[in-house]
Amino acid sequence: MFTWIARVALARARLMLTLAAVAVVAMAAVGVGAFGKLQGGGFDDPDADSTRAQTLVDTRFGGDANLVFLIQPAPGDTGSDHAPDGPPPAVAERGRAIAAGLRNEPHVTQVRSAWDAGGTALTSKDGHKALVVAHVQGNDSQTEDRAKELVDRYGGERSGVRVQAGGQAAAGNDITAQVGKDLALAEAIAIPVTLILLVLVFGSLVAAALPLVVGLVAIVGTFAELFVLGSLTDVSVFAINLTTALGLGLGIDYALLLVSRFREELAAGAPVPRALHTTVRTAGRTIVFSAATVMAALAALLLFPPFFLRSFAYAGIGVVIMAVLSALLVVPPLLALLGPKVNSGRVPFTSAHCGAEAPWWGRLAGLVMRRPALTALPVLAVLLLAASPLLGVSFGTPDERVLPQDSASRQVATQMQRDFPENGSDALQVIATGPVTGAPLRTYAAQLSRLDGVVRVDTSAGTYRAGDHQQATPAARALASPDAQRLVVVGAPAPKSSQARDLVRAVRAVPPPAGAEVLVGGTDAQLVDTIHAINSRLPLAGGLIALTTFVLLFLFTGSVVQPLRALLLNAISLAAALGVMAWIFADGHGAGVLDFTAQPLDTSMTILLLCVAFGLSMDYEVFVTSRMKELHDAGVTGHRVVTDGLARTGRIVTVAAGLLSVSFFAFGTSKISFLMMFGLGSGLAIVIDALLVRGVLVPAAMRLLGGAAWYAPKALRTLHSRIGLSEADATPAPPGAPEQTNPMDATALTAPTSAGTKETATRAGAR
Repeated sequence: MFTWIARVALARARLMLTLAAVAVVAMAAVGVGAFGKLQGGGFDDPDADSTRAQTLVDTRFGGDANLVFLIQPAPGDTGSDHAPDGPPPAVAERGRAIAAGLRNEPHVTQVRSAWDAGGTALTSKDGHKALVVAHVQGNDSQTEDRAKELVDRYGGERSGVRVQAGGQAAAGNDITAQVGKDLALAEAIAIPVTLILLVLVFGSLVAAALPLVVGLVAIVGTFAELFVLGSLTDVSVFAINLTTALGLGLGIDYALLLVSRFREELAAGAPVPRALHTTVRTAGRTIVFSAATVMAALAALLLFPPFFLRSFAYAGIGVVIMAVLSALLVVPPLLALLGPKVNSGRVPFTSAHCGAEAPWWGRLAGLVMRRPALTALPVLAVLLLAASPLLGVSFGTPDERVLPQDSASRQVATQMQRDFPENGSDALQVIATGPVTGAPLRTYAAQLSRLDGVVRVDTSAGTYRAGDHQQATPAARALASPDAQRLVVVGAPAPKSSQARDLVRAVRAVPPPAGAEVLVGGTDAQLVDTIHAINSRLPLAGGLIALTTFVLLFLFTGSVVQPLRALLLNAISLAAALGVMAWIFADGHGAGVLDFTAQPLDTSMTILLLCVAFGLSMDYEVFVTSRMKELHDAGVTGHRVVTDGLARTGRIVTVAAGLLSVSFFAFGTSKISFLMMFGLGSGLAIVIDALLVRGVLVPAAMRLLGGAAWYAPKALRTLHSRIGLSEADATPAPPGAPEQTNPMDATALTAPTSAGTKETATRAGAR
């Protein structure tokens, strides 16, 4: 395959580029519609009890309140004119008008207000504020769109009254809108900074432009893929963030490897045909194996139930494939046409030749290998110290606290918890299906109300407090359906706290009425079920990643020790990066500087960070190991395999990691805290891996392992010799070229096929 690509690129370069341009235009036309196909939400397990309970609430009880209007006097109004038995007249008039309007809106049900019978829980403790709550029907995207229209229609400040919107629908809309702003800002930062760094690294405008082109093509291609997938299944809107960061980063990485190797071959005196053939055969194969390791890590996300995580698998695998295709099908024909002109557009005051040998990395590797314990132990100590916050870390699911403090939906949520202690927005929803009426219902409700932490239980038979029965209000009739009963359990613990989760387990432990099936839903129940769904599949996902990575690296190196060494070192670097994120975001040590609210690490985003960072770490593992393997197969022995390998790849890995980390660090500017955590954590993991692991721990491990680093049992060596796909495997040379048996022989030249080629080869040799 690689020989064919090189031959076609040399013979039909313009045709390949024309077809690529047509494909990019077509993908751009399709990809424009991707945003309209993506959805919010997707954090819950669709098969969990809490999800099934929510489905019953929606289908049999008209839905739960997901849109809240907080009505209060505008700032400056003391509210001194409020009625003794309720909010001020202006607030009451506006609130009643909103409630009446909502009852006439399509797709809106279960409208309740502070002025309805039994609506005292919707009036604030100070009597100045009131709530109107409603259920907006539809899936996550429809709910958010409809909620936005309602907020625009009924919200705002006028006549001395302020109306703010909150609830799940409003928060989802605010998060989606903020993601769009964050994405635009991240791209505005990442692309110019990346271009500047590429120019400084290559010292050539032409060479610097090639990786950026490949990254942009990968992004465009993945947008088209997301449009198709979004038309067929649920795909999260947050997949866009991974697409841009990973597409730009990997596209640049792969093009960087190709361009660097091509320039290295030209600098060694090879003519364009031979340089291109060697580049595609070696760097191209490295790219394919590197991409396979990244995709293996991302594929593990398909094992988790929430479509939020599966969406990142779709987007991530798609963007890796697009990055590989654009690198292998766009860069070679460009290099064939440019030849030595790839070095054109020299930038003053730069003399970088990325891809040329970097003696500093070789000297560092030599120093480490002379004193492996002395140099590696301090690095290990630092990484383990960085990982130590994981010992007490807790995990959760996102809510309005991920938004900035000036977000309306977050402000509403804060005031509801503070001023409306019994509003029931975070209550547990207990759905009992079957013959549950009369005495069994009353007995069951009384048992629930006696649990520690339960404030009250609302049922169609009345309200229960500590076992005491209170008369049902007219609104309570909505809690009954012909074949099911809904019990609203209002608890005292703060939402998503450990006490709230304990209350979920306690409610589920109460024996249900005879012959009834009971499902427990609500935000706290969803948190319990989501964490369980992810934790229960985590061992399988980790095992799958380890197994596929081991197999791929064995096929690449022919060794069973190298994969184990890579897995261990990557695990240490990932633990360190995640530990720092726990220290910052869960423990709150960076809350003041980064302007976020400390809370448990988002479970889904943590899994995503681990999979993405692991895949990218293996990406650089393949970059470094490929040269070591190439040298090893060429007969180089001893320490030189490591020192020369790092000397030839250290600069590439450092530059690639730096450029890729820029794409992720740009998301550190996000106003959504879990996106900020993902961007900073991924960028930090990349930097740790490129500098500390590749620069120090890999040489130390190779020194301690010695010759055993390339060990494999005889049976596996035989297997590898038959199916192994290492970079040094011989492949046919292009037509008219003498065979090159040693891949490191930079003096083997291709016989020119035309006068122009002869002239080019002569000039390259003269240089």
